[in-house]
Amino acid sequence: MTRLLHRQIHAPLPVAVSGRGLEIFDRDGRSYLDASGGAAVSCLGHGHPAVLQALHAQLDRIAYAHTGFFTTEAAERLGERLVADAPDGLDHAYLVSGGSEAIEAALKMARQYFVEKGETRRRHVIARRQSYHGNTLGALAAGGNEWRRRQFAPLLIQTHHIDPCFAYRFRHPGESDEAYAERAAGALERRILELGGDEVIAFVAETVVGATAGAVPPVADYFRRVREICDRYGVLLILDEVMCGMGRTGTLHACEQEGIVPDLLTIAKGLGGGYQPIGAVLLGSHVFAAFRDGSGYFQHGHTYMGHPMAAAAALAVQETIRAERLLERVVRGGGHLMNRLKERFAQHPHVGDLRGRGLFLGMELVEDRESKAPFEPALRIHARIKAEAMAQGLMVYPMGGTIDGLRGDHLLLAPPFIATDAQLDEVVDRLGRAVDQATRAARTQS
Repeated sequence: MTRLLHRQIHAPLPVAVSGRGLEIFDRDGRSYLDASGGAAVSCLGHGHPAVLQALHAQLDRIAYAHTGFFTTEAAERLGERLVADAPDGLDHAYLVSGGSEAIEAALKMARQYFVEKGETRRRHVIARRQSYHGNTLGALAAGGNEWRRRQFAPLLIQTHHIDPCFAYRFRHPGESDEAYAERAAGALERRILELGGDEVIAFVAETVVGATAGAVPPVADYFRRVREICDRYGVLLILDEVMCGMGRTGTLHACEQEGIVPDLLTIAKGLGGGYQPIGAVLLGSHVFAAFRDGSGYFQHGHTYMGHPMAAAAALAVQETIRAERLLERVVRGGGHLMNRLKERFAQHPHVGDLRGRGLFLGMELVEDRESKAPFEPALRIHARIKAEAMAQGLMVYPMGGTIDGLRGDHLLLAPPFIATDAQLDEVVDRLGRAVDQATRAARTQS
């Protein structure tokens, strides 16, 4: 019996009691290899001594001070670190408690930016289908995850969605990366013109799409084209790197690989590595200047924003990534993991695509490789694989509705940056057994 309302009421969960490195241990003594970092959160694994030491030290100083009355050294030092590491032009940080809060704050910042400038007609937000930006109402409205949105649709603000840059599913046969990037980005300009160039606030996009579609990277110069379109119409570009950022793709910020700088950049998950709940918005200098030279404040706030314990943990995580040169490990380890996945699954009859960057990789499951036909949704292949993987002592992050919110299955791999090649090999071995068993059972049922 539990008094908690869990995510799924009729699915009992093992009780986690400890963690070390890549492993989580349950109350019954079983160990689980964390190949997804939870939800791409645990970039340093579990129980890293540098972070634990920082938390103990901060607790001895002060655990909480409300930001309406005080700032703290921990929060100020984290802000300095984040801005020093940010792309040029992002010069202030706004600390919150997670990714959904970061997106909510960014949407409000974008609207207030135009209010401060006197452009009060701007009211539309454009985002992409098959995206995910969080579960609070504003973030859910911006996102394009139909399964998550559907029952709450009457409560959501109006937003506008275009197709994602998703080459495996939406590129035409024979279409080059460059031509597809031009066509995909062109959808943004067409929607801006439909809504009115002077009435759009922002375009919101994940630099590398995460949970909803499974580590989908952009192709060619897609984001450079998007940046040019936003500039042409004075629209703010909000990049959501809550899942794909903070080193996950091999650079601290995924947009570095695109050669662009957004107006607002949201981060979380790997920012604090799961040691404390924390997220942030990095602001362009022009956005901050509009607030500074206008009303003098940002009309928003949460009780736990800038929390000293969370800030101390996040700072320790970021300093550890630098000190241990873990971004280099992400690149090397990501290459090794992708190679091993290709060796194991490139000819698998039910693996249609392997994709991603760094230690942020996705696998799309199909009933037929040649036609890319997905499994019937009722078979819930993604859930079967998760269950089989857990039975193998392996954590992966699966989801259904990959194509359109109903059809398609994928799983996400996002192991901690500290993973060794041997551990990544073990991930692939266990995953291979789980995929084989789940797809074999599905074929029998169908």
